[in-house]
Amino acid sequence: MAIYIDPPLWPAHGTVFSHLVSDRSLAELHAFADAAGVPERAFDGDHYDVPERRYDDLVLAGAIPVEARILVRKLIASGLRIPARERSKALTVPLMERWNSLFPDHEELGLELLERWGEQHRKYHSRTHLLAVLEALDTLTEPSTPPATVVLAAWFHDAVYEGVAGQDEEESARLAEDRLALAGLPPADVAEVARLVRLTATHAPKPGDDAGSLLCDADLSVLGGDEDSYARYLAAVREDYAHVSDDDFAKGRAAVVRHLLALDPLFHGQRAHALWHEAAARNLAAELA
Repeated sequence: MAIYIDPPLWPAHGTVFSHLVSDRSLAELHAFADAAGVPERAFDGDHYDVPERRYDDLVLAGAIPVEARILVRKLIASGLRIPARERSKALTVPLMERWNSLFPDHEELGLELLERWGEQHRKYHSRTHLLAVLEALDTLTEPSTPPATVVLAAWFHDAVYEGVAGQDEEESARLAEDRLALAGLPPADVAEVARLVRLTATHAPKPGDDAGSLLCDADLSVLGGDEDSYARYLAAVREDYAHVSDDDFAKGRAAVVRHLLALDPLFHGQRAHALWHEAAARNLAAELA
């Protein structure tokens, strides 16, 4: 196992940055960064961005200097690299294509939602998460398509995000009620979208609530990823709550994990259960332990 760093070539914030990666595991990368005093906020999914002034001391700490192209090869070979399509900033076009197919002639509303999903303070609850939920809905309903109200609820379910559980979902639901009513969506559909958004606060739809089950299953699909995907998810969630102390975050996160483990069922649809339940139960139990 080794940590690699490329030359400081990447301009941002009035300086240039290097990339710090592991050739084996995110755990190794996080341990190195922590020991070297690299802040958590510098982590970007599969690497740390470090300013030029840190380059020499990181090499002294054990990071192996390599050319940028070699670093990329190491990252790809490690299996940790996040594909470009999953990078939040690159998702404007594909997400707008989806929005315009879902709700034609309301491009301005779609752009407003994308702007919200792209807010600087979001790491996990970002456009990447939005696309993941939309793709999970596709997976769960193919060869058919998910109901339009469920897809609209996916677009709105974290449209307001300040990291306050319950409050975020309520304000997102109210946003949906306001914007969709102004857009001329029938009142019954507006009410259904808002109901579904509020449901993501607990992920506990009632028996027979097929629409609620579909949205909740798609929203929690991230729990059923492989070990490295789950590690990236946890790192991004921690960044979302960077304003919270480590102790408070640990307590709050443990409560969330215990709530998820107590959900019976965790995934409601047969297809979602088959796809994600086993891995999700394993991931959650390992995190709590």
